[in-house]
Amino acid sequence: MEKGKRTVLVTGASGFVGQHLSPALEREGWIVRPVVRQRSQAANEVVVESIGPETDWRDALTGVDVVVHLAARVHQHNDRGSERLYRGVNTDGTLHLARRAIDAGVRHFIFVSTVLVYGRTSDGRPPFREGDVLTPVGLYGKSKAEAEVGLASLAQLGNMGITVVRPPLVYGSGAKGNFSSLVRAVNFGLPLPLAAIRNQRAFVSVQNLCSFISYRLANPGTKFDVFLVADNEQVSTPDFVRRLAKASGVRARLFPLPTPVLSQLLAFGGLTSARESLIGSLQLNVAKATATGWQPPFTLDEGLRLALSNMDARC
Repeated sequence: MEKGKRTVLVTGASGFVGQHLSPALEREGWIVRPVVRQRSQAANEVVVESIGPETDWRDALTGVDVVVHLAARVHQHNDRGSERLYRGVNTDGTLHLARRAIDAGVRHFIFVSTVLVYGRTSDGRPPFREGDVLTPVGLYGKSKAEAEVGLASLAQLGNMGITVVRPPLVYGSGAKGNFSSLVRAVNFGLPLPLAAIRNQRAFVSVQNLCSFISYRLANPGTKFDVFLVADNEQVSTPDFVRRLAKASGVRARLFPLPTPVLSQLLAFGGLTSARESLIGSLQLNVAKATATGWQPPFTLDEGLRLALSNMDARC
């Protein structure tokens, strides 16, 4: 270990968030030990081919001060019948890593979870807060919620502080999934039937998420804590598309389709989760995160410009 520097183990380092977080932490003075599935010749990397309840973490955790656990099994096509796979990675794999981290003398463990532990929508209720009852739907949300419950128990047994971060949709350079699909649709000039939607949704730029993780590592707080993290602005789906188009230098092509009709069309197409993420609200109360002294360094518009720039934007 370099004198005066601390070591952070980052799982999922080759993923979307990890590719932004690792260089950000290095700039903050951390020695980053990235966990990857395939060797890439990056400095200090550790190859772990799979994460589960039997993974050998001994070498990876030697000399580590803190762990940021990003790796997870995320939404996959044809996930029906995959409950064992989700639980094996996201729940059992997370708790096994946390136990081995406690054994290795790690001081702080950050687990990046998801707002899907509340379900997919906040319609008909106030914005979600950290203390709300967890009502996850889907294999991904359920496996993350189960991991959180297990981590809360572990925090009471050991000397390692544990922080859970629940972000909404994370957007940025290199993002996949719904965000990348939306970017392609906007840049191709496809007419989108979203103009009639009246909702409010939270988003977080990858830069803001990385900023909070970095801040939390420097200010670890109590033995166990949970935070919701999002951009300052929470906007409607059509407004997000308009802001995305502006950042991309194109015109958003939106037309109104009655929301019940759009909902039925998406359901008919088997796009239930897309229906809820496009039409439903997902509002978050982030007062707890900002009360720590952290503030999102980038606005929504700035985050979108970074995401869509031709440069390889990093935190």
